[in-house]
Amino acid sequence: MILGVWSRSVAPSGDPDPMGGELTDRLVDEHTILQVVVGSRAFGLAGPGSDTDRRGVYALPAAAFWPLTKPAPHHEGPLPEQFRWEVERVCVLGLAANPNVLEVLHSPLVESCTPLGGELRDLTPAFLSRRVADTYLRYATAQFAKAQRGVERDGTPVWRHVTHLIRLLAAGGHLVRTGELVLDVGPDRDRLLALKAGALPWPEVVAWRNRLTDRLTADLERSPLPEHPDTDRVERWLVSVRRRSVGGPA
Repeated sequence: MILGVWSRSVAPSGDPDPMGGELTDRLVDEHTILQVVVGSRAFGLAGPGSDTDRRGVYALPAAAFWPLTKPAPHHEGPLPEQFRWEVERVCVLGLAANPNVLEVLHSPLVESCTPLGGELRDLTPAFLSRRVADTYLRYATAQFAKAQRGVERDGTPVWRHVTHLIRLLAAGGHLVRTGELVLDVGPDRDRLLALKAGALPWPEVVAWRNRLTDRLTADLERSPLPEHPDTDRVERWLVSVRRRSVGGPA
């Protein structure tokens, strides 16, 4: 699926012109700096038939942004469940404490990583701040409200979505308490799998969610995380990426 309107041109030499080009699978592949596996396989919740959720980051040449028509900030495919963001978009979302992007930067299941991707991984502490409490709680609260409506309407929620919100609250709580984002669910695995299978009573799930929410909120004041992310550090790195893409100094 092509998500951009950037139309590729060809230089007189016959080589692709970096000043313009359709955001094709091949172009994104050529400029991918990091690709990881997230989802159930990274969380330790995979079972037979589980999807392999691939997420990645690509860094287009600076010249791609010079025309009025800009390349898309993300690209889907070509593999099933594959999605990649342009590096600038990753920086923006990471600084906003977007859970999906933070998990990409912290996934232990790395399929490919260029030197530039390694720099981005080394930069991950700069993205972390107490903002994570707000983004994780807002997402979990919205998902819980949907689940509650499902229970009231149909007698049951979508258990997969409930499992995700509980896992996210647990991961967010650990991040707030320790300053470390860990994707693997560890000792919660069996209980989360039971939840995913719909084997836990709804009142027990509600109580679990409330405990995680209350603890995350209470731990925020003592969190080792800074109040704000290191935006200047991230921006300096992004500028250096653009400069290096046109042969300039870092």
